Amino acid sequence: MNQQGHMASYGQPQPGYQGYHQQQLAYDNQHMTGVPPPQYGPYNGPVQGYQQTAVPQGPLRPVPGSAPTSIPPSTTAQQPVYNQYGQGDVHNGPAVPEQMQRVPQSQQYMPGNTLHSGSQPMPYQQYAPSLSHAQQLPNQMAHMQITGVSSNSASPVSQGYGPPASRPPAATSLPPVGPAAYSAAPQNIPSSTPQDNSHPQHPFPGQPSPVSTFLSPPTSIGLTGVIHPPSVGMQRPPTMHGQPLPGQPPSGPYPPQPNHRSLGPQPGMPGPIPGAPTQGFQMHPAPNQGFVPQQNGSFAQMRAPQPNYAAPSTGAPNYSSQPPPQQKRLDPDSIPSPIQVIEDDKSNRGSEPFSTGVRGQVPPLVTTDFVVKDQGNASPRFVRCATYNIPCTSDMAKQCQVPLTTVIKPLATLPADEAHPFIVDHGETGPIRCNRCKAYMCPYMQFIEGGRRFQCAFCSCVTEVLPHYFQHLDHTGKRMDYYDRPELSLGSYEFLATVDYCKNNKFPNPPAFIFMIDVSYNALKSGLVHLLCEELKTLLDFLPREGNAEESAIRVGFVTYNKVLHFYNVKSSLAQPQMMVVSDVADMFVPLLDGFLVNVNESRAVINSLLEQIPEMFGDTRETETVFGPVIQAGLEALKAAECAGKLFIFHSTLPLAEAPGKLKNRDDKKLINTDKEKTLFQPQTSFYNNLAKECVAQGCCVDLFLFPNQYVDVATLGLVTYQTGGSIYKYTYFQAQADGERFLNDLHRDVRKVIGFDAVMRVRTSTGIRATDFFGSFYMSNTTDVELAALDCDKTITVEFKHDDKLNEDSGAQIQCALLYTSCSGQRRLRIHNLSLNCCTQLADLYRNCETDTLINFFVKMAYRAVLNNSTKTVRESLINQSAQILACYRKNCASPSSAGQLILPECMKLLPVYLNCVLKSDILQPGADVSTDDRAYIRHLIASMDVSETNVFFYPRVLPVHKMDVDGDDFPVAVRCSEERLSKGGIYLLENGLNLFIWVGMSTQHDLIQSIFNVQSFGQIDSGMATLPQLDNPYSKKLRSMVDVIRAQRPRFMKLLIVKQEDKMEVLFKHFLMEDKSSNGGASYVDFLCHMHKEIRQLLS
Repeated sequence: MNQQGHMASYGQPQPGYQGYHQQQLAYDNQHMTGVPPPQYGPYNGPVQGYQQTAVPQGPLRPVPGSAPTSIPPSTTAQQPVYNQYGQGDVHNGPAVPEQMQRVPQSQQYMPGNTLHSGSQPMPYQQYAPSLSHAQQLPNQMAHMQITGVSSNSASPVSQGYGPPASRPPAATSLPPVGPAAYSAAPQNIPSSTPQDNSHPQHPFPGQPSPVSTFLSPPTSIGLTGVIHPPSVGMQRPPTMHGQPLPGQPPSGPYPPQPNHRSLGPQPGMPGPIPGAPTQGFQMHPAPNQGFVPQQNGSFAQMRAPQPNYAAPSTGAPNYSSQPPPQQKRLDPDSIPSPIQVIEDDKSNRGSEPFSTGVRGQVPPLVTTDFVVKDQGNASPRFVRCATYNIPCTSDMAKQCQVPLTTVIKPLATLPADEAHPFIVDHGETGPIRCNRCKAYMCPYMQFIEGGRRFQCAFCSCVTEVLPHYFQHLDHTGKRMDYYDRPELSLGSYEFLATVDYCKNNKFPNPPAFIFMIDVSYNALKSGLVHLLCEELKTLLDFLPREGNAEESAIRVGFVTYNKVLHFYNVKSSLAQPQMMVVSDVADMFVPLLDGFLVNVNESRAVINSLLEQIPEMFGDTRETETVFGPVIQAGLEALKAAECAGKLFIFHSTLPLAEAPGKLKNRDDKKLINTDKEKTLFQPQTSFYNNLAKECVAQGCCVDLFLFPNQYVDVATLGLVTYQTGGSIYKYTYFQAQADGERFLNDLHRDVRKVIGFDAVMRVRTSTGIRATDFFGSFYMSNTTDVELAALDCDKTITVEFKHDDKLNEDSGAQIQCALLYTSCSGQRRLRIHNLSLNCCTQLADLYRNCETDTLINFFVKMAYRAVLNNSTKTVRESLINQSAQILACYRKNCASPSSAGQLILPECMKLLPVYLNCVLKSDILQPGADVSTDDRAYIRHLIASMDVSETNVFFYPRVLPVHKMDVDGDDFPVAVRCSEERLSKGGIYLLENGLNLFIWVGMSTQHDLIQSIFNVQSFGQIDSGMATLPQLDNPYSKKLRSMVDVIRAQRPRFMKLLIVKQEDKMEVLFKHFLMEDKSSNGGASYVDFLCHMHKEIRQLLS
């Protein structure tokens, strides 16, 4: 059975494109020196003389409310293109008139841009013989034809983002986008040749004609578009006529075909003009369906017109009838655009709540702002999957190579308008559980025998219901108290744990925070110690507290250190704090118990006195050496003595060279990069910290590390305890209090205040057929099932991979339950439960229809970043490319309709896999530039390990917002532009952020009024690129931009320091490092080149 999932497909590009020579061009078109050769070798397209046909196209589906789009003229050097830029120069690109924005009404085909109807076959086309080397690279993509279907396939009606199921599917509910509803083209669109209306229109075979009122050109791109029956749970597209969900009536007509069929070829198709090259990525929508110019970042809707073909080509094209093309470039809008996908999802899925009641629903993208209603499955804020429809058999899973993976964020922060998990207290008996597998009571348990017993959804064991928990069943088999009990009706909830769930069968004490401050020469000289002590006076008022508690139950303690450690007694009865020095760092102990860990409010005066004295006490120090291992040991011993869990906040500045346990040496060696020994740079240089981490986890001692290095400090080793205890690392290279104080204090505030669970254990249970086999994140594991965390905060995720151990059943699906046992900040022992049910499939097309690329990339990057510990980066990169190519080749072979090998066909849900994968491959871990330090690589590797899907999404593909286009009167941000230098206009200002870095880039032709409004200076030359904050000016542009910066910072877990970058300034090299669609200075491929390479890999697998 040839089942075809939703796919994006991309037609042939133009024969050449600018900027992809062996040397990279700079802004002024001078060759940049020192740029490595391209990462991927020449791509030669299909075999010469290969005859290529596109599969005819059926009707295509629109996005509700989207206007059709027009085909612009060819992007030759002499012709303008339609794109997002306003008046003025386009930075490193052609100029364009302002009026070519999206036209708000339908258009007919523009004469001269006639494309063939979907009901007719594309003419045979032979490829030219080999060209000279100079022409070879530009022609590589000319043979790559990417074909596809609208991203707007049908979806179930009642999944929380469409009209109610009872509403009739009337054509009036959507804008008039059907074939019959197109109006004449607006007058400002040029026309040059007569319009072709001669092609007949055919509805899809077997499809009721009323549906045709909903059909229009796609918002993605399409050559061989075929309508596919939607799968239950398909989420991405807007609400159309899909198969109803189980238990719901059908809503409107839908295609009844059992298999996906394309229209048969029609005779009489005119052939191509001899010698006319194919130009642009081709689309074959039905006639009379015009296209309007699309906004910036559009997905494949601005491409060159295709010439009218008259007769079959008889050989290699000759260019006698027209001059040779002047370095034509591939239109970037003809390949999948992340911005288009993101914007489509926002418009289709952002307006309605996402209800979790239906099994196997794909949630909106992480970039979409949406509200979740928990109706029996965990919110995607807690749990996200790479696929929501998993293969029934292990053979099928091996065939498709799509990893079965889930990203779990157990303590995720929820928006104010969503209900937080309810706390359920079953008293002394504790939570209700299955007798055999110990799964906790959840909505999937089936009550039988009148409610006296229940059958486990995970292992099928039958368990007696305890008398106090008994309840009668209604006529549907549900308990009468179904909606009164969170554990029966919700996907996420908490149980209060009994003493049986506590260490030594004893309820825990409230946790403690210990602040451990480096007072060596470097830390004092930079202003760190003074700044920190001043801030702690007020910060201690914001310790985490339980619900409406008046004060926090967390106790605090203080230690300072250099080569020796200083402990402080801040007991409330003392007039002044007392210092005790431990100089025997080889055998660490805590010199006092009473008075070290205290209640903040009781000891307020003594603590403030201490914080004032510390900078003065060590102000004249000349001690440059520090210890590190004994510092962690001291904090651990203090928590052991107090019999509580807790967190150490360590503020450290140098490599620990002093004679002590955990002493390190400088082993930084750039010569190891790209060798087999490179992996040693990521490994700890001693086993001391590994053993120390185990002790910390056993005690529930988490370590948060704030680093202030001026040189190499071996983050790979120092960060190991932090990594294994579930802590966080913050790094401020060349820290100066005045320049970096704001960032440090914001990070410290958030770190101290955030929701956190201590002494935690997490276990993931699954229904029969799959099991959790691998875990990624910041934690420790002493066995194969339990994830142990000294602490877990609201920002940390654990990524889990599943494998088959038996067959799955399509009817019963697959269930996952994540249970986290932890101590709250008040000392209460709790269990947080998250449940998720997934669909199972026997057809690969169903799997590919329900994938989530963002989650897939999150898994791939964590897998790769762990693999660099034991493999060369080259091996890791090749492994990622190979697995991704296998995923796409399997789709091509098993789900796409037969077509030429020259076509690149991508699943609709995975059309961004190549661009995102390329971003990962070019990252500083897998392909570092000469200016990236070893410590920075280890630091980034640590951060990524516990990032959630939204963080990895923006980190690898940064958000670029055109500031000059912001609506000063509205709340919305301007639509982002694609992450490429071509998208930057000389007359514009752009904000780029990736969760760690925040830039404002200013073009040299920016209007003086705008510069005055934002920077309070007269001209571009007067802008101070050293400023770290925007001036507070009383005008709408200044207020709006500062508001945007504040909102973006609030969305991210770490404070981003602002950097102003002026065009052609020396800082621009750093800024360009984050333009991920471009070729990178460290040899990373551009998006276009990598897409060619992926196509080549896929074709090799298929052949």
